[in-house]
Amino acid sequence: MRKLKVPNTFVLLFILLFVVAGLSWILPSGQFDTQMLNGKTLVVPGTFHVVDANRQGLASVLMAFISGFEDGAEIIGFVLIVGGVFGIFNVSGMLDAGIRRLVSKARNSATLQMLLIPIFMMLFSLGGAVFGMSEEVIPFVLIFVPIALSLGYDSVVGVAIPFVGAHVGFAAAFMNPFTLQVAQGIAELPPMSGFGYRVLCWFLLTGLAIGYVLYYAARVRKNPELSPTFASDQIKREKHHYSEEANVLESAHVIGLTLMAAGFGILIYGVLEWGWYIKEISAVFLSMGIVIGLVSRLNLDAMVKGFLDGAKDLLSTALVIALAKGLVVLANDGRIIHTILNGLSQSIAHFHPIVCSQLMFLVQTVLNFFVPSGSGQAALTMPIMAPLGDLIGVARQTSVLAFQFGDGFSNMIIPTSGVCMGALALGEIPWEKWVAWIWKLQVLFFVAGCLLLIPTFYLWVGH
Repeated sequence: MRKLKVPNTFVLLFILLFVVAGLSWILPSGQFDTQMLNGKTLVVPGTFHVVDANRQGLASVLMAFISGFEDGAEIIGFVLIVGGVFGIFNVSGMLDAGIRRLVSKARNSATLQMLLIPIFMMLFSLGGAVFGMSEEVIPFVLIFVPIALSLGYDSVVGVAIPFVGAHVGFAAAFMNPFTLQVAQGIAELPPMSGFGYRVLCWFLLTGLAIGYVLYYAARVRKNPELSPTFASDQIKREKHHYSEEANVLESAHVIGLTLMAAGFGILIYGVLEWGWYIKEISAVFLSMGIVIGLVSRLNLDAMVKGFLDGAKDLLSTALVIALAKGLVVLANDGRIIHTILNGLSQSIAHFHPIVCSQLMFLVQTVLNFFVPSGSGQAALTMPIMAPLGDLIGVARQTSVLAFQFGDGFSNMIIPTSGVCMGALALGEIPWEKWVAWIWKLQVLFFVAGCLLLIPTFYLWVGH
């Protein structure tokens, strides 16, 4: 895989736009009827019908780019604001000083260095499992990449700690309101039901992710040239002097870091208790930038320049997210998503229930490419998968778990996910190089997911 020549990320996404447009000419356009239930638009099982084709041509492909900006406006704006705020942090010097102090302590403590990766990955996984941490992980990439580079790892490890950590928890969630609770509501299951087995799945899968990252981190620290980002990481180290000794933490740095920690605390509380999402989180970050800039005694010109420089550094990230969102818009406009769902759901109905549950997992994985939204995919697929499971002997709890696995694992690799492409762009990791690293973990996740679905046949029969 490391030797596989894959086009540049932008080129790859444009190629995929043409592929999706081509499918609109090959596949019949189809649609399920929909109904509103508790404010959600759900498909009605058994109502699939062919509709007039809406084939996507060259003009549609070119317009998909700007449509992606429209569809992904919130997350694009969020990324630019986060980049600008971190630009202010960089000008203040507090983030650099804080990271170097942490790294200095880790270098002098074998225990701290050994526990840093598993502790933080476990915390991010809890965030994914409990409150559906996903977009919220993006700012942490800007913190953990420098930490990883300073400790002798690479950018891949820096992105993996928050991104893989949060998304393995997202996939194996036991409370996530955006996937688990939405899916259970649609499947007419009690909220939080199946809690015990889901916690077991979370623990095992999180352990698998941590083990994979730890094994890779140890290898790449011993032999840095094994890293797919070796060349670019060398440039980063020279540019930012990550190998230098820790800076002196001045009082303004300490106050700034304390305010930043308090801001993250407010953010987490707001997400959990008040249902905050991107707009509110963006406002918290902007407030943090302004307050910390003033505490650091930066004049307004310096704050604005830092903000603009930070936002400018993430322009390519914004473009990648827009292209990824444009793919989804194109697939929707081409009216092929329901056709694919109908064909895949019908193809699994003739197998043993255990095999059917595993095929449901595969179907959800495929559909996640076109619908990389947890709640959106639940609203699309669960009204079909839940009653289909009743007919073929698959418990509704099992159908929900198959949905979680299919939605969550592939979010770490699909190029239509704005969060995935945004996190990689922040870490300056080309998508093809990320695939070269994560594909083995995806295989392990798929095998583990299939195995974890087997006991549910005996555990949740009749539920």
